[in-house]
Amino acid sequence: MKGKFEQLVDQETPVLVDFYADWCGPCQMMAPVLKEVAQEMGDKVKVIKIDVDKNQPIAQRFGVRSIPTLILFKNGKILENRAGVLTKRDLTNMIEKAS
Repeated sequence: MKGKFEQLVDQETPVLVDFYADWCGPCQMMAPVLKEVAQEMGDKVKVIKIDVDKNQPIAQRFGVRSIPTLILFKNGKILENRAGVLTKRDLTNMIEKAS
């Protein structure tokens, strides 16, 4: 049986997972960029945020060593795995490739 996280990322629509923490400065810089991308791309992508402090097993399972880490899933498979602050253009290009 699949867990809740697996059900979220096992979709035809690309799912961008933002691994972050509240105390992380670069994560706070990414938040408005992610929000903008989610609004502009609409149904092309689903953006979910995972707090690494509250969800350590999931972060460990995907080898999240630094935050922010952004992992793009489609049909449960990882298409992209990027750490650090990304530009809006980087994110949009990543999602467009997956669509």
